[in-house]
Amino acid sequence: MALIRIINPNSNSKVTEAMSSALEPLRMQGGPRLHCVTLEQGPPGIESQAHVSQVEPLLAQRIQSDNEADAFVIACYSDPGLHLCRELTTRPVLGIAECAILTALTRGSSFGVISILHNSVARHKRHLRERRLDHLCAGDRPLGLSVAQVASGDDTYQRMLMVGTALRDEDGAEVIIMGCAGMARHREALQDALGMPVIDPAQAATSMAIGAVTLTR
Repeated sequence: MALIRIINPNSNSKVTEAMSSALEPLRMQGGPRLHCVTLEQGPPGIESQAHVSQVEPLLAQRIQSDNEADAFVIACYSDPGLHLCRELTTRPVLGIAECAILTALTRGSSFGVISILHNSVARHKRHLRERRLDHLCAGDRPLGLSVAQVASGDDTYQRMLMVGTALRDEDGAEVIIMGCAGMARHREALQDALGMPVIDPAQAATSMAIGAVTLTR
């Protein structure tokens, strides 16, 4: 049976647990095994370019030393080390931001991103410019919360609803992307409240990884 390794590059196990729970609908009898792991050497959250640079070699080492997995998902919306890791293996390596954006464009002509912190927005915009997709982003608005606060905070959902509403009503987004794997537990409620598609990036990337390994095998 194929194995997909979903790597949380931060050391917050609550994020990994929430992500694994969100992937439960994708665990099917006879389908690939989905194994979520925490990069314990990583920072508590990927919240800056310094954090991105810190985890890139750790991710490369983790993937290079893994002889079991048939595919990998880098479960951080900054897609740290994505191109580096792809150079080190012939197995599929997917980044959740890239996959979320591509998935969003199958559901609408523009998308909005709910980010964690203000300094996340610049990284996301750079990511979009590199792929020449920035013109399709209606807006990117931060919650003003750290990764840890997003994962365990009592008011995370209310802030997400407020930001998502602004992306829909003020920016004109047709699809919402949750810009952090730690937001996973709120996707269904947010989608119902906003009345529009809401993309969980880890679900999007894992769905693509399942397709990749199933068709390859």
